[in-house]
Amino acid sequence: MTLKLTLFSQEKEDFVLEILIDSDAKFSELHQLILNDCNFEERDSQCFLICDDDWRVRQRIRLQDNEETGFDEDLILMSRTSIGEFLEDEGQRLAYVFDPAGKRFFLMELTENVFGRTEKKAIVNRRHGQPPMQELVSAADIAADDDVREEIDETFYGDEGFEAEELDMEGYEIDE
Repeated sequence: MTLKLTLFSQEKEDFVLEILIDSDAKFSELHQLILNDCNFEERDSQCFLICDDDWRVRQRIRLQDNEETGFDEDLILMSRTSIGEFLEDEGQRLAYVFDPAGKRFFLMELTENVFGRTEKKAIVNRRHGQPPMQELVSAADIAADDDVREEIDETFYGDEGFEAEELDMEGYEIDE
């Protein structure tokens, strides 16, 4: 059986992928398809989260077995787990964490079960828009990067001192 999954981003509302994948395929195949299509790199702690109808996490499917798990949590690996083990009913939801450090993810839904059809390899059936960047870049990251950093003249922001006459004291009055 072929599963049709729809992947979307809350960050980039126009980005949508429609994926066709066999129910016997491993989560690792879906993981690689998403990485390749979005031009993302593999990161430690990337995972799939099986969710309920309200997007509450019910199960975590991990990339590697070196990640810590809670005492009551089973270790389920992408490379050992078939998608059909967790997804069988249309409307089921999951999330794919592509940026674990930034806690960023795609939302996914099983939109259709296509009976009588198998996919030898997972494919992106339809794509719209561009994915978000894999990692967010902050101003602090740019400033810390030696290749980007430029020396700024000490007077770039103006004189170090100020003249008291230049202050508009009326602007600081508080009416009670």
